[in-house]
Amino acid sequence: MFHEMLNKVTVLAFLVGLAVAFPTDPYAPPVHYKSVPIPYNYAYGVRDNYHGTDFGHNEDSDGKAVKGSYTVQLPDGRRQTVNYIADHFNGFQAEVSYLGEAQYPHEYGPPITFKPQSSYH
Repeated sequence: MFHEMLNKVTVLAFLVGLAVAFPTDPYAPPVHYKSVPIPYNYAYGVRDNYHGTDFGHNEDSDGKAVKGSYTVQLPDGRRQTVNYIADHFNGFQAEVSYLGEAQYPHEYGPPITFKPQSSYH
């Protein structure tokens, strides 16, 4: 008799757990929790004259809007700068500008490479 009662209690506990585990409305949209926006800022820059790499980025946020700028040296010799601002009301808005004139070689050939030089003699 004790085992019979224990089995009934176990089955009942399983069914209650199963009912609690499932949502009350399986067709309801999922609940999304938003975290509180945190202000931040960052910046970085990379410049390697040996390889011709030159780019950078900076960004500031007050928790509601993001404002920033990034630059890159393009292969045609121009420097591209993108200034932007983004928020949840107006979306992403960017202003792109270029500095310099595009240069294209008149002769084509193998790429120019430079061998590393020893820094000590």
